[in-house]
Amino acid sequence: MALINYLTTIEFDFGVVARAADIARSAGITRPLVVTDPGLAAGPVFARVREALAGMPHEVYDRTPQNPTEEAVEEATRVYREGGCDGIVAVGGGSPIDLGKAVALLATHEGPIGQYAAIRGGMAKITSRVAPLVAIPTTAGTGSEVGRASLITLRDGSKLGIIGPPMIPRVAICDPELTLGLPPRLTAATGMDALTHCIETYLSPRVNPPADAIALDGAARAARWIRTAVAEGASREARWNMMMASLQGGLTFQKGLGAVHSMSHPLGGLKDPVLHHGTLNAVILPAVLRFNHDHAVAKCDALAKALGVSSGVALPGFIEELNAAIGLPRSLRAMGVEDAVLPRMVDGALADHSTATNPRPVSRADFEGLFAAAMGR
Repeated sequence: MALINYLTTIEFDFGVVARAADIARSAGITRPLVVTDPGLAAGPVFARVREALAGMPHEVYDRTPQNPTEEAVEEATRVYREGGCDGIVAVGGGSPIDLGKAVALLATHEGPIGQYAAIRGGMAKITSRVAPLVAIPTTAGTGSEVGRASLITLRDGSKLGIIGPPMIPRVAICDPELTLGLPPRLTAATGMDALTHCIETYLSPRVNPPADAIALDGAARAARWIRTAVAEGASREARWNMMMASLQGGLTFQKGLGAVHSMSHPLGGLKDPVLHHGTLNAVILPAVLRFNHDHAVAKCDALAKALGVSSGVALPGFIEELNAAIGLPRSLRAMGVEDAVLPRMVDGALADHSTATNPRPVSRADFEGLFAAAMGR
């Protein structure tokens, strides 16, 4: 038997962010905490969102770190409570949206946040009392605007998934216009994040044909348009398609991810160097595709066909060439990862919730080999 559930309300169009206040009210929010990060807070995209919310009293939390932390969640929750807020509007990439989800949870549930991690049995503790949240993505990559997970780095350094259906935003406002000014490197990294989500969810062994169809279309869309989006950032067609691919990757999270995310999650918890999640996924993906191929031959061939590649065997090389073409690093070592952290990263990968839905079982020795391959040895 397959249990299939889809998902939330999505407003998708150029210029739709102008309706943000009305959309927030429709979600039951009258005084939101607007969550963003320091870079966005000082720029024109966030100013545009603030303008759209001008008729709605709101508080702002603009200190989201690149990888959201337990400390930031607690700080933002205090701002929420002190401001008398009744919902969240999260603006940005995956980090502010994930932080917003965690605040929506802690605003209505007892802390600490770590008790709600999926690998600690926390899903059953997350109730429908989660505060309403509207997500406004400003990158085309994470799909967090329609995802049920919030990735938070705890005080002990572990990066864990807080996962449950009530965590899905009530409404996602997807306005491709907000991504027109993204710089090429961020466009590349977030675009590969979207592509990785589509690939990993498609290869997940869970039964969900609707999600498979969405993932396959999203992967083809991302592979077709990412080069144009990187090279011609003002292309509205490319930006529309990349935001749609990102959304599609998020819609398919219901199937679970795989070993790429098992590895990128603990790496993202490092305090030094601070590593971008989408770039990590792009760099790790080829090694995991090679590892998984013989356990998902038909699906790898279907992906290759959708992406215009000769066969599933050739798919990892295609990803490596794509990474190079859009200016992403070739290895974890090139990103500043040192050998000394790898044993701890293996431990984190083994414990990660994404490992259970990799198409091929992954042992400690397997993860050691995958990290070695991704390091460029």
